[in-house]
Amino acid sequence: MSAGLEDRLIGRGKVREIYDLGADGLLLVASDRISAFDVVMPNPIPDKGRLLTGMTLFWLEATSGIVPNHLKGAWPGELPPEASAPELRGRAMLCQRLEMLPIECVVRGYLAGSGWKDYRATGTVSGHALPSGLEEAQQLPAPIFTPATKADVGDHDENITVEAARDLIGAEAYAAVERASIALYLHAAAHARERGIILADTKFEFGFDPDGRLVLGDEVLTPDSSRWWPEDGYRTGISPPSYDKQYVRDWLETLDWDKTPPGPELPADVVAGTRGRYIEAYEALTDSTFDDYLRRMEVEA
Repeated sequence: MSAGLEDRLIGRGKVREIYDLGADGLLLVASDRISAFDVVMPNPIPDKGRLLTGMTLFWLEATSGIVPNHLKGAWPGELPPEASAPELRGRAMLCQRLEMLPIECVVRGYLAGSGWKDYRATGTVSGHALPSGLEEAQQLPAPIFTPATKADVGDHDENITVEAARDLIGAEAYAAVERASIALYLHAAAHARERGIILADTKFEFGFDPDGRLVLGDEVLTPDSSRWWPEDGYRTGISPPSYDKQYVRDWLETLDWDKTPPGPELPADVVAGTRGRYIEAYEALTDSTFDDYLRRMEVEA
């Protein structure tokens, strides 16, 4: 880590660290750590942090006309000296300080994951009544906004009703994040579909800046925050293959492991396969190569 940052650490998640740079803002650094079943694996996925950061930068630029975002800088020359070390290039974003809302803003266009589980149990998802007889992975009549509480590290986010979310953040803020989240989803889903990729669902985080504006924060539309399905592998009635950590999860399911720490060492082929899926998603969605991103970020080979 760059000299001068060690004492500025204010938060550490499963993947990211957050550093307080004072008047410059917050520095978000994406590591190569990977978690599955809420357990961080002992060995990383090379370049994962740069891939997540590169995708987030792409989407922040592409959606800036829909809602303001927290990005202040990420490219060479845009970061303060203490955030410009070679090991941070391509994985660090300088961000505006926000008062973050205490909910995850989830949009679902297809019935998958916890949404599918809730639907099977109740016929609804976060209070949204859905038609009967839907299959797993089926496209919904229209995207729905399904808020969730933010989990502590090691816990799962929990889907909550519209009423519960309104109670948490207020009706006016709820209406604003619902409107922004669905607009972001529709934009990204249309972009991806033109490239043979389906955006099944995704989650956003928002906060308010000092002027009271709603601002998009955190990572955006990455394989860690979204369910991306290659169109050529899609069908209903199953959980389709995806550009995310499923490669790791599938391997872990073959083990006699109780899904508690410590996680098992990932074999080389699982590491390579997972990295390959992240790169494939990055290049398909951004219309550019990961090598070009590394070059633009001045990452040394």
